[in-house]
Amino acid sequence: MKALVQLHDGYSNTATGPNIEDMSPFVALQDVPKPEPGDGQALIKVHMSAVNPSDIHFIKGEYGQPRVKGMPAGFEAVGEVVAGDTPLKGQRVSFFADASGTWAEYAMTDAARLVPCRPDLSEVDAAGQLVNPLTAIAMFDIVKESGADSFVLNAAGSQLGKLMIALGRDHGIKPIAVIRRAEQAAALRDLGAAEVIVTSEDDPLGQAQPIFKSLKPRILLDAVGDQFTSDLFFAMPSHARWVNYGKLSTETPALGQLGQMIFQGKVIEGFWLTRWMKQVDPARIPAAFMEIQERFVSGKWTTDVAGIVPLSEAMEKLPEVLAKPDGKAFIDPRS
Repeated sequence: MKALVQLHDGYSNTATGPNIEDMSPFVALQDVPKPEPGDGQALIKVHMSAVNPSDIHFIKGEYGQPRVKGMPAGFEAVGEVVAGDTPLKGQRVSFFADASGTWAEYAMTDAARLVPCRPDLSEVDAAGQLVNPLTAIAMFDIVKESGADSFVLNAAGSQLGKLMIALGRDHGIKPIAVIRRAEQAAALRDLGAAEVIVTSEDDPLGQAQPIFKSLKPRILLDAVGDQFTSDLFFAMPSHARWVNYGKLSTETPALGQLGQMIFQGKVIEGFWLTRWMKQVDPARIPAAFMEIQERFVSGKWTTDVAGIVPLSEAMEKLPEVLAKPDGKAFIDPRS
């Protein structure tokens, strides 16, 4: 089979972020043996693979798990089960590839992690229903548990940001969206953002302070990890929680008001979907996928597509699609 194969083992000890202009230092398109499933494993013929920031961090050696030289890259996809230790043979499933990656014609994973897809779920929604939508559901559970009437999220114009804004809208919890580009503001307000803070405008912290005083958010969902995020957190009310789940910025923020951690009960923590899936009540995960698929099919959620790149052309074309400011990139191994 053809696959985008990793060229390195382990970690790189770099922190360059999820941007990429040249794939060739990290992966190569190669012909490799099709995986052979063992006990408890399933082989899937990949229909479409999503490309997330975590994928780019991973191939660069900057993610929380080590690379394996010679192994296909890619975390999530949709496809048809063609072999393995599962009753789902012949069915279309979404999946995380934990044995052989999804940037390939075939991928392999633990059969217990397969997610059957509704027939009315589109290929792009099915390919990307795990990393972003499940993260949105999991982190919105944190928001609901806080009991607050509002929450803050940065990178709010991203696919994940839009999913969380829609959840806030539908549950009556006001999203406070933080973005860099002012041209995104109107669309996010239309989607359901109660307030929009634009970091490229004059005095964005000054924008935030009266909003925080009025809406009293308790949760900051952070994909950026820059100095402004730190400043926002320390401007939030007592007992605020800064939940970091990504590092779009290469900047190292200074924590200038650590006394708030002592005297105002504030908390900084990390969120990793893999850990959440191991710790949460097992019944929550299938319930979440039922909700995810219903939201996509009903139109409450939509997938913004930046581009779909054939696997044979991904080395050249994927960086161009990833550089687009809005929408999600996909790889199609069938073309």
